[in-house]
Amino acid sequence: MRTVKLTETVLRDANQSLIATRMTFAQMEPALKALDEAGFYSLECWGGATFDACLRYLDEDPWERLRAIRRACPKTPLQMLLRGQNLLGYRHYPDDAVRLFVRKSVENGISILRVFDALNDVRNIEVAVDETLKCGAHASGAICFTLSPIHTLEHYVATAKEMEALGVQSICIKDMAGIMGPKDVFDIVTAFKQELSVPVVVHTHMTTGLGLMTLQKAVEAGADIVDTAIASFSGGSSQPPTETFAYAMRQQGFRVELDDECLRTVNRHFKALRGELLASGQLNPIVLSTETDALTYQVPGGMLSNLVSQLTAQNQLHRLDEVLAETPKVRAELGYPPLVTPMSQMVGAQATSNVLAGERYKTVSKEVKSYLRGEYGKAPGPVDEALRAQILGDEPPLSGRYADGLEPALPAARAHLGEGATEEDLLSYIAFPAQADEFFARRAQKQRRRLPYQVTAVADGGEGGC
Repeated sequence: MRTVKLTETVLRDANQSLIATRMTFAQMEPALKALDEAGFYSLECWGGATFDACLRYLDEDPWERLRAIRRACPKTPLQMLLRGQNLLGYRHYPDDAVRLFVRKSVENGISILRVFDALNDVRNIEVAVDETLKCGAHASGAICFTLSPIHTLEHYVATAKEMEALGVQSICIKDMAGIMGPKDVFDIVTAFKQELSVPVVVHTHMTTGLGLMTLQKAVEAGADIVDTAIASFSGGSSQPPTETFAYAMRQQGFRVELDDECLRTVNRHFKALRGELLASGQLNPIVLSTETDALTYQVPGGMLSNLVSQLTAQNQLHRLDEVLAETPKVRAELGYPPLVTPMSQMVGAQATSNVLAGERYKTVSKEVKSYLRGEYGKAPGPVDEALRAQILGDEPPLSGRYADGLEPALPAARAHLGEGATEEDLLSYIAFPAQADEFFARRAQKQRRRLPYQVTAVADGGEGGC
C-alpha cells in the first residue's frame, strides 16, 4: 500500500488565495497545535505574499510570526514559497541578500524552501537552492505550469532535469491557475517518475474546478506529495479540500497518515473564522466560486479579477472581451511567459493598454522594457524581434544572469538602519524599504516592549492528541 503525503496550505496559500493574505497570527494561533499533531508532510506557512502583508497591512513582524509558528508547531516541517532571485518581492535582488534571506529563514524555523522562477529560468533559482542546501534545509525546485506551444512535456522534463542537477531534493509542478487537467498531470508526473530520482510534488488550485481530478491522476501516476487546504478554506481559488482528498485516496487503497480528529479540530476553528470573514466582507464569495474562463483564456483567476478591476476603474468594463482576446497575443509576442507574478501583471497591463489606447504598444511599461532587456531572465520562447526593436531600439538584450551585475544590498541597508539593526530587519528593509521603515517606526513608538504573540510552546516529544 503506497503512502500519499499532504502539505497543508491554510496558513499561506489558502490564506493568500481567499483573503489576500490578511489572516493575522491571532486568527491562526488556536489551530496550530492541532495542525502540528495532524501528521502532515509539511505546513506551508510563510513566503509568497505573507511577508509583504505582515509589514504592509497587519503590523506584524514576519520573522516573529515565523518563530511563533515554529514554537507552536515543533513536530511538523514548516515550508515557505520563495520566488528565487526575486525573494518575496517583484524584482531581482543581489546574491548577498538572497543568501542571507535563505539562511535566516532556516534559522528562524523553515525546513523546506520551495523555490521557483516566474520564467522557469533555472539560473534564477541557483543561488537560493545552493544556500538552502548549505543550510541543511530541503530545497524543492518548482516548475510553473502553463499552456503554450513552448511548454511541452519535453520542455518540463528538461527543466526538471536542470533543477535536479542543481541538487534539489524534490520537484514541484506548480499550477498556479488551476488549468492543469488530469491528462496533463498524469503525463508529466509519469515522465518525471521515469526520468528523475527525487520525489514529485503537485500543487494546483480549484479555480477552474479541475483540482481534485488533477490531484487524483497525479497520485495514480506516482506523485509523492500533494498540496491541499483544510475544507473550510478550500475550493474556489484555493486548493482542493484536505479531508475530501484523504477520504478519496483511502477509499482507493492508498495510505494517508493523517489524524482525522485533528483535522476536525482544525476545520472547526477555520470554519468559524470563515464565517466571521464573510460577515465582515474580508472574504468575498466570488473567490469561492468556479471560474472556467481560465480554461478558455488561460488567464489565472487572480489575473482575471485584476483586469476586471482595472477596466471598471476606467469605466471600460464593456471592453473586457477585447482585453481577453489581446492577452494571448501579447503573451505570444513576449515569448510565452507563464502567467504568474510578476509576468501576469505585466502581460495583463500591456494588453489593457493596447486595447484602451487604440494602438498596440503605444505605451509600454518600464517592467515590460526590463523584461525585453532580459532583466527578469530568459524568455521561454522567441520574443518578437520587431517588437523588441520597436521598444528598445538598438539596445542589445542581456545574455547573462541579471543578478551578476547587481551591487551587494547589505552595506546600503546597514548604513540606512544603523549597525545595531538585526539581520532580519536588514532583510525586511531590502525586500520592502518603505513598508519596513513604516513598521520600524510604529514599533519604536510603542511605550513599552511587549511580545507581539503569546504562544503556548509544545515541547518536542510531548504527548499527542488534539
